[in-house]
Amino acid sequence: MRRLAPSARRLAFTALPFLAAGLVAASVAFAQTPLRVRGVIEKLDDQSVTVKTREGQSLAIQLSPNRSVVAVMKASLADVKPGTYVGIAALPQASGPLKAQEVVVFPENMRGASEGHYPWDLTPDSTMTNANIESMVTEASGPLLTLKHKNGETKITVPPDVPIVVLGPGDMSLVKPGAAVFVPARRAQDGTVSAERVLVGKDGVVPPM
Repeated sequence: MRRLAPSARRLAFTALPFLAAGLVAASVAFAQTPLRVRGVIEKLDDQSVTVKTREGQSLAIQLSPNRSVVAVMKASLADVKPGTYVGIAALPQASGPLKAQEVVVFPENMRGASEGHYPWDLTPDSTMTNANIESMVTEASGPLLTLKHKNGETKITVPPDVPIVVLGPGDMSLVKPGAAVFVPARRAQDGTVSAERVLVGKDGVVPPM
């Protein structure tokens, strides 16, 4: 059997820890299932928050030591204008553009966050479009937005009764029993749920996303 030269053996053994670490990281990532939690905070402590979900379940979520808090605040149609980066959940219509279910206005420092057009779980058949507003046309049924993103272009009409919110900096003082939240979380194979970010309604706002 052909033997490896000493230098080749050293290289192979040196590479093994990095290969093993990569496999472990891949398996951990594979074991985590994305989970979007919507509901109201029931209780919290230094390391976790329990949310009464919209499905009626009490769900404990482990919070990362480096967790961040994002405030969700009321906005208006005046904040939705060309050049603004937004996230819009929407539903298909029988014909024509999508119909918005909610509009999230991102601050400039979050421009580009989760950019694109993809399925969403706000309601069955809903989609999410995170994109820049390229143009806005006033129509009787509400403004028609043309959104430009990395996947192309999406047209969405915004009815007058659609909730509109803006995101801003928050802190743990907002995370308290009774506050409405939206939590992008992960569920591990053992069933535990964890999160690094909590989006919490401010001044009675319910995160509509």
